[in-house]
Amino acid sequence: PIAGGMGGAAFAYDNGTAAVMNNPATLGMMEEGSRLDVAVGSLGPDISSAMDGMPDADSSATAFYMPAVGWVKRRGALAYGVGVFAQGGMGTEYDANSFLAAGSNETVRSEVGLGRFLIPLSYRVNDRFNIAGSLDYVWASMDLKMALSGAQFGDMLAPAYGGTQEYGTTSGSMVDSMMGMVGTALDPTGPVNWARFDFSNNSAFLGEAYGNGFAGKLGFTYRIGSRWTVGATYHAKTRLGDMTTGNAKVSMNVNMDLGLAGGGASTGYTAVAIPVSGKISVKNFQWPETYGIGAAFQATDRIMIAADVKRIGWASVMKNFEMSFVADATQANPLAAGFAGQTLDAVMFQDWEDQTVIALGASFQTTEELVLRVGYNGSTNPVPDKYLNPLFPATIENNYTFGGGYEINSSSSVNASFTYSPEVSATSGQGVTVSHSQINWQVMYSHLF
Repeated sequence: PIAGGMGGAAFAYDNGTAAVMNNPATLGMMEEGSRLDVAVGSLGPDISSAMDGMPDADSSATAFYMPAVGWVKRRGALAYGVGVFAQGGMGTEYDANSFLAAGSNETVRSEVGLGRFLIPLSYRVNDRFNIAGSLDYVWASMDLKMALSGAQFGDMLAPAYGGTQEYGTTSGSMVDSMMGMVGTALDPTGPVNWARFDFSNNSAFLGEAYGNGFAGKLGFTYRIGSRWTVGATYHAKTRLGDMTTGNAKVSMNVNMDLGLAGGGASTGYTAVAIPVSGKISVKNFQWPETYGIGAAFQATDRIMIAADVKRIGWASVMKNFEMSFVADATQANPLAAGFAGQTLDAVMFQDWEDQTVIALGASFQTTEELVLRVGYNGSTNPVPDKYLNPLFPATIENNYTFGGGYEINSSSSVNASFTYSPEVSATSGQGVTVSHSQINWQVMYSHLF
């Protein structure tokens, strides 16, 4: 919350153990001794989706809590420690009767979380220059309950099956088997009413599909004179394995002639849901490469001003959202038996753009015990309107922050921050308008020893 109150600017001044998530070189600026930080934050999105002719759908997922703890010891020229921090996470949840459920009458939701266990090491080269790095163990998890209308699913089919593949693709033996029934067991005028991908649990911290891997950071700070400090950092792209779970389900509601499907006489087409159980993998999900530079200016004994600019490489990691499903060899539903052991690959186009983020902040030491902070964080929306998905609306552009810190005694202090992110509205190529604003907060207790 120290940097959080200053618009996120953090690359060139001491902001506690959160340095392991920002610029690890600022750990070299802390006082001799040890520091323990324990924090909790809340991400509070307010998201609604609208489509012409349909009642608006409001997301009921309005609070995501993210704990963090860090310990660092500075001894002479070295600073080292450990930390566990939530990198990010959010999601949405829409009612089963909303238009986003596509007639499936089941909840539609998403939740994505990413966390890091970090081991930093900072070296003070001299009184002006610090260099540092960190090794990060990274984990990611996801819950997803996503519905596609028959038209959306049909668009993802190969052109040979009548699809245009404008927004994504589907392929695999499950698709081939299903399309092979069109014209006989399946109604050729509208074979699919809706399709769903479901994998979700009740955990507040980890989603049903899980993957892990590694990443790292490098950074430096350099003090220019008595008032200026500059800092820069590089965060490597994560190397995560696929997020997987064996407790997944792909469901299709199809217009089926049960008589023909059973090898008998025609009984006419009727809507039938076919749930297929299996294993799913979310493939190629990574946190992007990030690099940035910042400066801090000690204007007076009581006023400090900080500014950062960073570049986030979304384009290389958010080109597509990819899932690969393998049906179980044994299916509980008799209608799903024909899909046993078969595969389905789904790709949804995202085509995010790289993002430049500017962070500005100031702190005011009003008394010996109390410091106040204010800041601004701004960027462009990296999500192209055409591929905007109401389950993943990462569209926030402007953030206004304030916060403060209070020194309880020589060894204990508390810090807090508050962020308001005004509403951003965008309309997807499929005609869904998503409106998104946020109110976020963080609180941290620090102990020096």
